[in-house]
Amino acid sequence: MPSTEQPRSTAATRRRERTREIITATRMLFDERGMRDAQIEDVARAVGINRAIVYRHFTGKEELFALTLVTYLDEVFALLAEVDDPEQPAPVRLRRLVETFSEYGLARPAFVDCAQSLMRRSTAELLDEMTEDAALRLGRAMSAPLSLLASVLRRGTVEGHFHVEDPDGQANLLYATALGALQLVRVGLLLEHSPGNPTVRAIDDEQAKAYLVRSAVALATYRDEA
Repeated sequence: MPSTEQPRSTAATRRRERTREIITATRMLFDERGMRDAQIEDVARAVGINRAIVYRHFTGKEELFALTLVTYLDEVFALLAEVDDPEQPAPVRLRRLVETFSEYGLARPAFVDCAQSLMRRSTAELLDEMTEDAALRLGRAMSAPLSLLASVLRRGTVEGHFHVEDPDGQANLLYATALGALQLVRVGLLLEHSPGNPTVRAIDDEQAKAYLVRSAVALATYRDEA
């Protein structure tokens, strides 16, 4: 009986390559136009296929966009791991991590859009719209930078620099806060109180980055005396 191992292997390889091509094209459109202006038809056109083939590789737009977010998160973690120095005091490490994350988000607003879009969906909704493998890949990509941040908060607390009861929870809070501040820079609107009518002014990149660093350190060092 002839072996079918080679044809199956070849087909699986082609499928993986096509999947990577589609994600790469989606990421390129995100970076060029922003997530909201990236349509499945545009992705298919960039790869040279029709939209029906896209849906053979992904359960839908949500899964495709979530796996595109994975590419950003993998880059974020690589950058954070590169700048982090375990030999440095925890406050120094925390500042470097927050600065690096902020700089990445400022340089890639599509990442901020994509990450915030995902956070608007409940876990149950995401699991209904994604395969188990895709959900696992997304979970791993999200947990990597959060785990690094949590480890710094945990070590800083042990060493007496910080006072963090729940490092994992606080890491998630800092992540969500940073995305919100970076989105504020992206839309360029900062409301200020003014008698009669509110006034609007822009917030620049350095202001946002400084705010995120100060707030991260302040939150980590805050001690509840109650």
